Amino acid sequence: MMWPNFFVQEEEQRFSGRGRGQRGKGLTDAQEGKIKLAFFVALIGVTLTVLAVGTEFWVEVNTYKQNNTSTCEAAHFGLWKFCYKKLMLIDVEDYRATCGPAELPGESNCSYFKFFTTGENALIFQRITHKDLNITAAVMSLLSITLMVMGSICITMVLSKGVEFLLKPASFFFVLSGTFVLITMEIFRQAVRWLMASNQHVRLEYEYSWSVACAAAAGGILIFGGVCCLVLVLPPLPKKPWEYCMKKGSSS
Repeated sequence: MMWPNFFVQEEEQRFSGRGRGQRGKGLTDAQEGKIKLAFFVALIGVTLTVLAVGTEFWVEVNTYKQNNTSTCEAAHFGLWKFCYKKLMLIDVEDYRATCGPAELPGESNCSYFKFFTTGENALIFQRITHKDLNITAAVMSLLSITLMVMGSICITMVLSKGVEFLLKPASFFFVLSGTFVLITMEIFRQAVRWLMASNQHVRLEYEYSWSVACAAAAGGILIFGGVCCLVLVLPPLPKKPWEYCMKKGSSS
């Protein structure tokens, strides 16, 4: 007779919890709404990170216009591959001294970096890449995505099973993943500076493109989303902390 009574008590507690505004899994409607909002913020950062990592518009390298020619050359690359483009000068704005931007239509030739396939450095307009920096940036981006997935799994478990203690590791994963995204940007910036300093014989100009903007926004949003998850875990402060301290002092 012990087991039937046990299940009856569990059923009564579950229905009584629903009557008080709970969903039978340890979370009130207000708590669940706040968690979903923080998760939505983090998902925006996840989406921007995937968009930035998967595109090759981190930086554009442009040659200067040449007289008596109808075309000019430009290149753009990201963490994984680079693309050479041959553009028509009539499509380039007259005020620009260099070729570009890379979004203009033209003949394009894209390939993955050689250090991912054959382990060799790549040449971009007679400049050599620093494969160690590029590989490090790529690995950091993959680690950040892995941490995002782990954080998303933790939040999903919180919402579906009511396992509230997973909010702390979720916040840690999101903050750390955002930090890794920002570190990836800095490593990539150092790789670009190395590339441009490797050969000064050919005049080139470079500028960062929209994929870097996505990565910067993703890093900040992920850190903010992780902090929001952490705030939900911390105990609320008393409304009047000075009264609490005075009562504690008088009682002592």
